Amino acid sequence: MQHQGSCLCGTVKYAVSGSFNAFYLCHCTRCKKGTGTAHGANLFAFNAQIDWLQGLEKVKRYQHLNTRHVKSFCTDCGSPLPPLEHDLNCVVVPAGSLDTDVPMSPSAQIFVKSRAPWFNGIAHTPCFNGLPK
Repeated sequence: MQHQGSCLCGTVKYAVSGSFNAFYLCHCTRCKKGTGTAHGANLFAFNAQIDWLQGLEKVKRYQHLNTRHVKSFCTDCGSPLPPLEHDLNCVVVPAGSLDTDVPMSPSAQIFVKSRAPWFNGIAHTPCFNGLPK
């Protein structure tokens, strides 16, 4: 199976060949800081391959000091992207960077002890298809 993805400005495009094995919503402090949101939403594909189709020179990698926490992003628009290098035979893909449909629902929420307190009651928050009037 092949999945396509890109950054917000369209400069960087990639393809992942393989199936996703897990989809985690991570509430750890690093994912919250790295995304600016309540959690990271990452797909894990073991034994998959990533091919950078365009804009590879615009991808920058950041690794948090003395940890395995790595993120890559477009230097033009800042969009999160799959890491340039991956270990454990696993490609980690930020779910929001996919242009093709995410083929699964989240498998689990992890590091929930670090969950933002304002996220706890989100199920009861009103929903709108656009900006509220």
